[in-house]
Amino acid sequence: MPPGFRENHEFLAGHYSLILQHQFTDMKFDMVYVGIGAGICTAISMLPQLIRIIKKRKAEEISFVMLFILLTGIGGWIWYGILKKDYPIIITNAFSFVVNLLIILFTKKYKDKNA
Repeated sequence: MPPGFRENHEFLAGHYSLILQHQFTDMKFDMVYVGIGAGICTAISMLPQLIRIIKKRKAEEISFVMLFILLTGIGGWIWYGILKKDYPIIITNAFSFVVNLLIILFTKKYKDKNA
């Protein structure tokens, strides 16, 4: 090996390692924001439906089966978030769970009232 090869190689390897570590740190930071943004969109997606049911006091075309399956899935996401200690997953899905639970309650109330 030429003189100084090992030192230069170790320096370059360490330098590239720092660059890659910095890029992955930035990527993880970006992934958190993507996850939070997606969670917020998912959580608020049913708010227009809830508002419509409350304003019109009608809920004829709402499927209870779909809502119960959705609540089961959201409950699974909350559990997953708890296991991972991932607060954005827990918070956004807990909000979504409450919104969908309110949709079920108001749908039941207005379907019975209008029947």
